[in-house]
Amino acid sequence: MSYQVGLPAAIDSIHNEVFLREHFSHEPLTLTLPLQIADRLAHGIVEEHFLPGERLKEMDLAANFGVSRATIRESLRILEKRRLVSIVPQHGAQVAKLSRQELEHMFDVRIVLQGLASSTLARRVTPDIDSKLQEGMEELLAARDDGNLYARASARMSLLIAVLAQNELLLEQLTSFAQHIGRYARLGFMTANRREQSLRNWMRLLKAISAGDADAAEALHRLLSQESKAAAMAELDRRTAQ
Repeated sequence: MSYQVGLPAAIDSIHNEVFLREHFSHEPLTLTLPLQIADRLAHGIVEEHFLPGERLKEMDLAANFGVSRATIRESLRILEKRRLVSIVPQHGAQVAKLSRQELEHMFDVRIVLQGLASSTLARRVTPDIDSKLQEGMEELLAARDDGNLYARASARMSLLIAVLAQNELLLEQLTSFAQHIGRYARLGFMTANRREQSLRNWMRLLKAISAGDADAAEALHRLLSQESKAAAMAELDRRTAQ
């Protein structure tokens, strides 16, 4: 695998899966029309322009995108595989509902994988890698006043660490549910205090990686993920209680 690492200046309109396809592939890929539509719908689902449980009507979507209903059906099947959409026979598609148990299980796996990614990277850090991480840190700082922007920047930073670690199996595991878990991770960044807490720990994590301290890097990235999990669960519980 050829790692073509370099964060573009502005990628706010895309999500992790698209970002990876465009920047970490062997060759530039031409996306099919259903996949392009699926990516746009996924963006709307992750940021709750489409709410959990909301119906996604094929006819309306086909009219909005100017495509056939068959194309929309294929896009919805793609989103079903990503676990962002549920398709019920005779009832059509709806945005998948958020689940506390799913949130907990996904974060438990993510905590372990992200800790491993950071510890691996700390063992092979170079000045060039350190420079790329600092660019990611600048993006996080620039996004500190907006929950959606910050959630995207944080997700991209985590994926960047996995890419730079150059463990293909680890990267595959993290990216396999990056977009799906992004729905939950976003919930934990809706307050300014939470984003400031996250920023402080990102700074500590990058310092540990830069120093080559693998144990500290693993512990700090696990802490970042644990805090995100706790904040997301608290927000989901708050919504459920309303």
